[in-house]
Amino acid sequence: MSNGAFALKRAGFGVTARRDAWWIQPLVTFAVFSAFIVYSTWAGMQGEYYHFGPYLSPFYSPELFGESPHRWIDAVKPTWWPAWMLWSPAFFVVPFPIGFRLTCYYYRGAYYKAFWADPPNCAVGEPRKGYLGENAFPLILQNLHRYFLIPALALIAILAYDAWVALWFKNATTGVYEFGLGVGSIVLALNAFLLGGYTLGCHSLRHLVGGGLDRMSESPARMVSWRCVSCLNNRHMRWAWFSLVWVGFTDLYVRLCAMGIWTDWRII
Repeated sequence: MSNGAFALKRAGFGVTARRDAWWIQPLVTFAVFSAFIVYSTWAGMQGEYYHFGPYLSPFYSPELFGESPHRWIDAVKPTWWPAWMLWSPAFFVVPFPIGFRLTCYYYRGAYYKAFWADPPNCAVGEPRKGYLGENAFPLILQNLHRYFLIPALALIAILAYDAWVALWFKNATTGVYEFGLGVGSIVLALNAFLLGGYTLGCHSLRHLVGGGLDRMSESPARMVSWRCVSCLNNRHMRWAWFSLVWVGFTDLYVRLCAMGIWTDWRII
């Protein structure tokens, strides 16, 4: 048998033996992801119509500074914020979930195909000849995913609290907060649920709770945690897309209610 070296010849861009409509998946990914980027950027820069009654848009939570009753600090904006610079309470929030999603292991594979054609899809020729991997700038920054996990977990707890707050409505006559259930309450609860399923199924969290062990059976608590995370991780793609679309819809719901375009129907 020959031990000679073989030179791999790359196929040209788009060349493939696949007979299915392989281009649909990256095209849909490009369209949905682009729409979310445009909308979330626009919504985060508005700085208004992000709260309605007990509801707070997830793009603005936690609201450290702001105009709503949900703010943590009793000030509309920091005193050190430059007067010439655009201001929005979302500026303190958006970088963390964006960083978490952009560095997500699943999303990397999705937007590498859709935006960079690297490759356009499995077994399809790509436009470049070389491969640098994620060992050089800027892709080496993808390794920050494990660190973005920390604020992402904190945000899930905060959004769960927001869903609880969304169940308490202020009585216009007495000024007392009373339990109730509106359509918006359900929207915010589903948002926390879907984002929780996506975040708690993260590959980095799965390694954190179950990695570094030679025998999983010797650590029952970590085994249970690993199995729970693995269960969510098996559907990580679905959690990723459902949560992405729903978090955008949640902001849209709160925004349109605050603008008086939609009516928030009270169930209880």
